[in-house]
Amino acid sequence: MVKIDKESHRPFYEQLVIGIKEDILQGILEPGDQIPSVREMAKILLMNPNTISKAYKVLESEQVLVTVKGKGTFVKQVKSRPRDLRRIEELQQQFNELVIEAKHLQVTETEIKQWLKEAEAKLGGNEA
Repeated sequence: MVKIDKESHRPFYEQLVIGIKEDILQGILEPGDQIPSVREMAKILLMNPNTISKAYKVLESEQVLVTVKGKGTFVKQVKSRPRDLRRIEELQQQFNELVIEAKHLQVTETEIKQWLKEAEAKLGGNEA
């Protein structure tokens, strides 16, 4: 289940977005699963409902969740959807910035590759 680090510099809604995506990748949440309502999730995570709502709206706009009026919010059934090239470009830019920061902190290429392998292993990937 999603965990929010209240000490993190990252906004809570972004942590929730990443947490839900991670739960999906790890198989904790599967397509068709209902997720807690905004109010329920706010109560579970001890957060403002507006923050939860913002995260859910981001996930809906990214085609990760779907809300059905009167029924709830669900993990969207994954069909083969086209790659979002704009978001991929943004991600590549963020990755480049992380590499610059890592190099500035004298993190080696070997360490970066190891981090990638660990992240892939955590998500059940096998591409690294």
